[in-house]
Amino acid sequence: MSRDAQDGTAAPPRRGRRGGRDGARNGAESGSRDGTRDGTRDGSRNGSGNGGRRRTPRPLTPEQIEARRAALPVISYPEELPVSAHREEIARAIAEHQVVIVAGATGSGKTTQIPKICLELGRGITGTIGHTQPRRIAARTVAERIADELGVSLGGAVGYQVRFTDEVGPTTLVKLMTDGILLAEIQRDPLLTRYDTIIVDEAHERSLNIDFILGYLARLLPQRPDLKVIITSATIDSARFAAHFGAPTEDPAHPVRPAPVIEVSGRTYPVEIRYRPLVPDDEPADEDGDEDAAPQAGPGREADPIDQPTAICLAVDELMAEGPGDILVFLSGEREIRDTHVALGEHLGNRYVAPGEGRSAAGAVGAVEVIPLYARLSAAEQHRVFEPHTVRRVVLATNVAETSLTVPGIRYVVDPGTARISRYSNRTKVQRLPIEPVSQASANQRSGRCGRVAEGIAIRLYSEADYASRPEYTEPEILRTSLAAVILQMAALGLGDVEAFPFVDPPETRAVRDGVQLLHEIGALDPEAAQPTLTEVGRRLAQLPIDPRLGRMLLEAQTNGCAAEVMIIVAALSVQDVRERPAEHQQAADAAHRRFADPTSDFLAYLNLWRYLRTQQRDLSGSAFRRMCRSEYLNYLRVREWQDVVAQLRQLAKPLGLTMHPLALPHPEEVGADPAAAAVAVGRSTDAASADAVHQSLLVGLLSNLGTYDERKRDYLGARGTRFYVWPGSGLAKRTYDWVMAAELVETSRLFARTVARIKPEWVEPVAGHLVKRTYSEPYWSTKQGAAMVREKVLLYGMTLAADRPVLLARVGTDEARALARELFLRHALVEGEWRTHHEFFARNRALLAEAAELENRTRRRDLVVGPDALFDFYDERIPDSVVSARHFDSWWKKARRETPDLLTFTRELLVPEAGTVSGADFPDTWRQGDLTLPLTYQFEPGTQADGVTVHVPISVLARLRPDGFDWMVPGLLAELTTASIRALPKRVRVQLVPAPDVAREVLALLPDWHEVAPAPPGAPSFAEAFADAVRRLRDVIVTDEDWDVERLPAHLRMTFRVVSENGDVLGESKSLAVLQRRLARESADAVRSVVRGAVAQAMEEAQGRLGRPVVPGPPAAGPAPDGSAAPAPARPTGPLLAEQENLKTWPELPDGVLPRQVESVGPHGLLVRGYPALVEVAGPPPRVDLRILAGAGEQARAHRIGLRRLVLGETALGNQRVTTRWTGREALALATSPYASTPALVADIQLAAVGALVDAWTADHGGDLVRDAAAYRALVAAVRADLEERVHQVAGQVVAALEAYRDLEVTIKESTSISLLDTLTDVRNQAARLVYPGFISATPPDRLVHLPRYLRAATRRVLRARDNVHQDAALAWQVRSIEEEYAADAAAAERGAPDPARDARLSEVRWLIEELRVSLFAQQLGTPVKVSEKRIRKLLAEAR
Repeated sequence: MSRDAQDGTAAPPRRGRRGGRDGARNGAESGSRDGTRDGTRDGSRNGSGNGGRRRTPRPLTPEQIEARRAALPVISYPEELPVSAHREEIARAIAEHQVVIVAGATGSGKTTQIPKICLELGRGITGTIGHTQPRRIAARTVAERIADELGVSLGGAVGYQVRFTDEVGPTTLVKLMTDGILLAEIQRDPLLTRYDTIIVDEAHERSLNIDFILGYLARLLPQRPDLKVIITSATIDSARFAAHFGAPTEDPAHPVRPAPVIEVSGRTYPVEIRYRPLVPDDEPADEDGDEDAAPQAGPGREADPIDQPTAICLAVDELMAEGPGDILVFLSGEREIRDTHVALGEHLGNRYVAPGEGRSAAGAVGAVEVIPLYARLSAAEQHRVFEPHTVRRVVLATNVAETSLTVPGIRYVVDPGTARISRYSNRTKVQRLPIEPVSQASANQRSGRCGRVAEGIAIRLYSEADYASRPEYTEPEILRTSLAAVILQMAALGLGDVEAFPFVDPPETRAVRDGVQLLHEIGALDPEAAQPTLTEVGRRLAQLPIDPRLGRMLLEAQTNGCAAEVMIIVAALSVQDVRERPAEHQQAADAAHRRFADPTSDFLAYLNLWRYLRTQQRDLSGSAFRRMCRSEYLNYLRVREWQDVVAQLRQLAKPLGLTMHPLALPHPEEVGADPAAAAVAVGRSTDAASADAVHQSLLVGLLSNLGTYDERKRDYLGARGTRFYVWPGSGLAKRTYDWVMAAELVETSRLFARTVARIKPEWVEPVAGHLVKRTYSEPYWSTKQGAAMVREKVLLYGMTLAADRPVLLARVGTDEARALARELFLRHALVEGEWRTHHEFFARNRALLAEAAELENRTRRRDLVVGPDALFDFYDERIPDSVVSARHFDSWWKKARRETPDLLTFTRELLVPEAGTVSGADFPDTWRQGDLTLPLTYQFEPGTQADGVTVHVPISVLARLRPDGFDWMVPGLLAELTTASIRALPKRVRVQLVPAPDVAREVLALLPDWHEVAPAPPGAPSFAEAFADAVRRLRDVIVTDEDWDVERLPAHLRMTFRVVSENGDVLGESKSLAVLQRRLARESADAVRSVVRGAVAQAMEEAQGRLGRPVVPGPPAAGPAPDGSAAPAPARPTGPLLAEQENLKTWPELPDGVLPRQVESVGPHGLLVRGYPALVEVAGPPPRVDLRILAGAGEQARAHRIGLRRLVLGETALGNQRVTTRWTGREALALATSPYASTPALVADIQLAAVGALVDAWTADHGGDLVRDAAAYRALVAAVRADLEERVHQVAGQVVAALEAYRDLEVTIKESTSISLLDTLTDVRNQAARLVYPGFISATPPDRLVHLPRYLRAATRRVLRARDNVHQDAALAWQVRSIEEEYAADAAAAERGAPDPARDARLSEVRWLIEELRVSLFAQQLGTPVKVSEKRIRKLLAEAR
């Protein structure tokens, strides 16, 4: 990729005449952005390139004065001009007064003749006569006209200077220039010493530049008494100018003497005004009954309202009927022109002639050529109105034709009375172009256009009353525009307060404020200064002849390394768009321009177009390039102007220090057949500047033109609550982006954003830091940041740039914020410990605070440890104010700790001044029960479950722990426990033990020593028992078990049990140890097995390592005994090794064949873990027997009996046929009704029950201890095998009897159909279901199986008796039901509690005694083998509890 060394560096403007074809273009719409008016900071060849340094021009030498005098031409005046008749009056006024106002209509000759009058007065010799024009075309054409009249060459005695063109020489006496040129000279030469006369022409237009010049001259004149000022105006608003330049007098009645005003009439013919309102007036004829009054409706007009295009067509018909001559129609904009053009084409029919085809239609009867005239037309299209023609024309023009251009041949005017008038919105900060009614002065200017060559007719499409109600003059631009550019120049000139500047019409305070705000927005003004004072950015901006926003973009581009790219874009924004869109070729033009579009940025489209144009200029000849521009709808003259602006900006950039690099262009061999695509590709290559850098540079000047997309409303939310849409012609119109910026916001039918680009919101805040508003949430502490934080919300003109963004409180920027940040750091980080740090003092302080807090928890006092305020004061006294966060602290402490390492370390005396009053023995750290030592912790958290003392129980020893002793709590709480126990007693008992605190002290003296009873040695009383005994001895008050309710004690006086896993995770927590043991039974067993397996595995690994061969489990190697204080890793056995075995078929292989009653290992918490080996039946199918290590002895006893039974059955089982062949027919029939699924299942359960009965009998005969060695097992198997067949037959007979009784009961139940027996039948069915079910044979104890038939026959008798006396049955059933409910509650409690064989045996006995109770109540004649009563059953239940 090559770089065009000449790109953007076009040669400085040459001295000489430029092409004249840009005249119409420069005269087109004055309100557009095409640069037709030189800007406030308009430069020249010698313009602002000097950096704006003020300098006084050197005085002319005598030789130079003589040369200038010699250049004075012969002066003559055209007598046909009205001003020539007034030249003596004007000359006398100029000679006698410093300021003269010349008021005259257009065509009076004042513009060309007043400079000659000044020359005749001797002006222009020692100083130049400066003559300002509002437009470049006017400056050039007036200079040419004056030079022609004086017979001198342009650039000699008469010259002109406009942007990029300087036709002024050392002998130039009269200098025509734009008002912007004069303003630029004021910046360099505030006293305007090079001029002796200033003529301000067209002052009636009241542009910004004109008003600024008038105000500046009013201030300058007292300092330059030799300076003459002539103000010319085409309207009768001269009194305002005269008053502005008036001289003070001593007459109190007339303190100001106005400047003299000379009025000169123009060359005009009478113009007839006709009013044709769209809505006809209903007013009656005037009072005099004048029937000749101006009609309000013309031929063919109806009384009903009509639209504007129709009204124009009717007006054109009316005027064409008046005679020959062209018609000028004023319209407000391009769209209205297109609509009217279409309407006229349809209305005229065959008479219509398209633009440019008038010559071909010459001679056609009634032909009418319709020609549009507006700014966006190409230069050739605009010049059509000046070409000779023979066909009548209808010219459709914007308000450019009011004064700037004189369209030849106009005899008639149609005036709808509206125009687009540039107006600045103070609310939205947007320059708008709304359609508004024109002023009376503009209306008169329009009608005067048809009185130049002959008498004319003007039709106004509004009523005379409407005309009379309109303002007399158009509001000055200074009152309806942003004043930023003027304010910037005023600040550069040091003119002080804008509001004190002597404007002809001082702008509104609000408008001035908006201008100042814009300059503040772009960083041009010092916000702290009382008077407008430029910053360095502002001083640099004042030297650039472009809009301050655009200049600010250019300066930012230097920082971002893309000055060349941004300069091209800035130049494009400051001139009229080079892309044309002719009405008849809109689609072709759009297609041609679409090649340069970028989907994310219209600004980049300018760069793409620039590269394309420069590439084509490089590769094509001059004429070919012009043809290319024309064919691709690009205006060649505007392209040249764009390039000239870039060249001028490059010259201006040199003293400003901007670094320019050549713009990358495609290499010739890379262009190919599509130069546009090649140019676009270069813009996306690495050779081009970053698009982000370009947009960030543009952003600084467009901060109030941002928008964020609203998904709900499908538009963009902009600054100050405005809402806008992307202009349809933009490359972004069919896409939406989260954030966009626009070069301008223009309100027509909607508010549209033109020249748009996507941006990233994170770009905005860095460049708008002086504009954003920040709000903050309440401060909060961040442990991660180690600092106080706030949630920040950042707003720019109401748009949210950031919401809920966390920032450091110390960075808010106020002293209060830093002080609060420091306080929060001290309190949260150092006092509360909410900080992650490795400082040694911090760890020591936290440990000491934990000890102090633990002491408070133990004593349940909150007054032992000093409070947070004392700790805060400790740190506050030692840490400097500059420390506001962890980062600041680390930096400070790194140095401070070298000198005073203990500066921030707590002492015990500091934290706990009364530490000596608390005894450690009253609040022990551990709890001992047998060989278990468990840690204790203390919580002082009233209302929580863990409030009080908590014992931490490893899951591996949970099953071994007994609840005994824990009701004694700890010695430090024993006195409070005693008092609370008294208050928890029933009132009838409590009233005998008052006052409770005094009685508690006496009871406490009678209690046994805590250390003797709390560990729960055998025979040690519980606290309730000891308390009841002490109360009985002290006050002879009996406290029964029913009086004692531990749930009424405060939570902190009941021990909390917290079960933890090997990793320290909490598995469960409760005030009831039994509940935890039952809930975590499976986890407890798994933990015990895991410990034992681990110990076995380690011991075997160690033995194998020592012997170098595999080993079988045996005694462990000698090792240190556990001390209970540390967790060895891994677990080590302390007794015989035992490995679990699965799927046993016979007695397991064990050392010496003996199954130990228990195995011991040191668990992960350093505690002795006991496991209880047992044969365990594992449910099938088929069932199997494993050797497992269980968690408790009770579980071992139950499981080992069942497992032994199943293992013996496996070795002794009979075949099914051998069992069933012994059944009689009756037995087989009865057994066929069993609830079992199949005969094999029935036989298997019968054999299991028989084996169980034989094992129990053999065990009872051999001491009652279960089999635990191989020899005893073999003997047992032999004994069972010998008696099993007979025992099976016996059990089968018992089952047959039970099933027959069950069948009889079912028959009786079916025969009982009375509804009154419903409760009885339901209860009986439930009873039978509990007795006979699948598996009932082996589940029923052998000694109870024989009684099942009796229980069932008793139920049958109950049903039969209930038929006769259901009420008696209900009474008896109630007695049974109350016992059953108590039993069910106790059984459920036992299910939730830890395994207890003795309790389980009692509950089993109760279960069968309830059956005997049923027999005794409902079928006494059947008898019972034991005495049974409700009292006996309840006694057994009480014992089971």
